[in-house]
Amino acid sequence: MPVVLYYVWLRILLRTIEELVFLLCVLRLLQSFFRGPSEQHIDSLLGQALFGDGAAALVIGTDLDESIEKPLYQLMSASQARVPESENAIALHLREDGLTFHLSKDVPTLIANNLENILVDNFKHLGISDWNSIFWITHPGGRAILDKIEEKLGLDKEKMKESRYVLSEYGNMTSPCVLFVLDEMRKRSIEEGKTTTGKGSDFGVLFGFGPGVTVETVVLRSVPLIS
Repeated sequence: MPVVLYYVWLRILLRTIEELVFLLCVLRLLQSFFRGPSEQHIDSLLGQALFGDGAAALVIGTDLDESIEKPLYQLMSASQARVPESENAIALHLREDGLTFHLSKDVPTLIANNLENILVDNFKHLGISDWNSIFWITHPGGRAILDKIEEKLGLDKEKMKESRYVLSEYGNMTSPCVLFVLDEMRKRSIEEGKTTTGKGSDFGVLFGFGPGVTVETVVLRSVPLIS
């Protein structure tokens, strides 16, 4: 299950039950993808080169006690959307020799062409339409995906810096990726002396991408950093 779906589920519970605290743990081991190279499955070989193992965890809760708790981000909303005409663009198949992976060359374009509408739907209630004014926690599914999003939305190069770093250091770890990027955003905000955990921005977006093709979206609010 994509990690953002856990956020949706947790947010529903947190809205209905007071004083709840959850420890969310995400682990992804990809040894089932490994197999010998084959001319018939070049896309599977590329997937093996791109993906990596990873694990991450975070605490989500309500009714914050600021005397003993220090929040990092606030979850404002969460949603899921399916990219039109993308049914076979990302596919996993369980076969006798393990999982095979298929990634269409059209995935970066499919995702980038549909993000504007998703952003509008999620940020219109906040009156935000300048996508360079928010911080970005983007699933680093691959360099081409990040490049295409930047190009399509006219984003500053700085917006994908954390996602590109995580991709270069760890590869695509699927579900844990966005939590690695989120932590990198937090650390760099502190190191660079920014005013918030969103590198100075108050609001941000967390994007997860997966088979479907689906786009998982979480609107985040940063917290002030006190020197």
